[in-house]
Amino acid sequence: MSPDEFRRRGHEAVEWVARYLEGVEDLPVRSSVAPGEIRAGLPESPPSAPESFDAILGDVDRLILPGITHWQSPNFFAYFQANGSGPSILGELISAGLGIQGMLWSTSPAATELETLVCDWLVELLGLPDRFLSTGAGGGVIQDGASGATLCALLAARERVRGREALDTLVAYTSPEAHSSVVKSARVAGLRDEQLKLVATDADHALDAGALAAEIAADQGAGRVPFFVTATVGTTSSHAIDPVAAVAEAAAGAGAWVHVDSAHAGSAAVCPELRFVNDGLDRVDSYAFDPHKWLFTTMECDVMYVADRAPLLAALSVTPEYLRNAATESGAVIDYHDWHLPLGRRFRALKLWFVLRHYGAEGLAATVRSHVAFAQELAGWIEADPRFELAAPTPLNLVCFRHLGGDDVNRRLLDDLNATGRLFLTHTVLDDRVTLRMSVGQTTTQRRHVEAASRLIEELAPA
Repeated sequence: MSPDEFRRRGHEAVEWVARYLEGVEDLPVRSSVAPGEIRAGLPESPPSAPESFDAILGDVDRLILPGITHWQSPNFFAYFQANGSGPSILGELISAGLGIQGMLWSTSPAATELETLVCDWLVELLGLPDRFLSTGAGGGVIQDGASGATLCALLAARERVRGREALDTLVAYTSPEAHSSVVKSARVAGLRDEQLKLVATDADHALDAGALAAEIAADQGAGRVPFFVTATVGTTSSHAIDPVAAVAEAAAGAGAWVHVDSAHAGSAAVCPELRFVNDGLDRVDSYAFDPHKWLFTTMECDVMYVADRAPLLAALSVTPEYLRNAATESGAVIDYHDWHLPLGRRFRALKLWFVLRHYGAEGLAATVRSHVAFAQELAGWIEADPRFELAAPTPLNLVCFRHLGGDDVNRRLLDDLNATGRLFLTHTVLDDRVTLRMSVGQTTTQRRHVEAASRLIEELAPA
């Protein structure tokens, strides 16, 4: 494709995306295709001759779009959002056009230095502890997601005790409400399932710090080595907020690494009045949140911070001869391939930089603040309906509720709601009861979308 053709086709592609975003609100939110239906409409073999761009783009409409669940719809209230925005999409486009591989500072200095800058900017923007700044012993890095951040934190924690303790004596801790990536990370790191202990939670589904302290003491008494604790700020099921300061206190006597997963809720700290989500972070070893969830930056973009980068680099730094260069040897630069598993790195910082500059602190805070206000209003509407109850507190923008008719009624209600195509909700189980979740946080969601969803719930719910 020549530059002239790229220019022409690029305009067409951008126009396609603009039309999609303009009309996505009117599309059925969840794809209704049957398993295998998309594959059945595609050729069995790759094309032997070149095909026109018109044909390719036409097939996106004809073959691909029916199988898309519209995460960018303002009526998407499922899971936690995977948000995008205009500036993020354009930043992603330019990043793809540059096509760099940013594994080393020397392979594209701008990619490394911009990443360091935006991570430092976010410390200020979110009111995070200064110990996460790159100017000290710690620093930030953009990971693909919070799952990867959890794994890297666990590997750094294991590195910190390596040589002193045998792997089979190590014990990690988290809540049963923590993200599934904690279990995966423990397995990848070589721990047996029984080496990851799920600590009891309180009535609000947050990790019980007293129970954690008791577990740690029992394990120490039995000759085991507590080495890693994951706390969650904003659990997936209910947005429960673990008491980070108390968790850190419980872990301190054993010298266990404390990692905080705030994948979704962390973005709330862009609003000064919501910075209770940062409580206790001054005592933890690592922290991660996802701008691709609630800071309007397209997938994949997680920002992970460490208070001391040395254990992370010791765990993950591998420099074969073909990567050696003068800048690295000088010790004056960051090589981010040492901060996670992959060697190759996309220029993820560019889209985040676009977003931060386009919105500014005020614009980001205004949008996040509105989502929280809409969710609080929704919680009030639901609580006022005698057919429903709130299943968990609503500290931010996730509303968990259920019909008093029981599990079967809630399952049917969820299916009926989603079948309309007018919204998309998901469920969880809290206190052994089926619970509906409504996450209010898509980039373009307005009060009218939440109102319409509330009216639909009222209409379809049985008496």
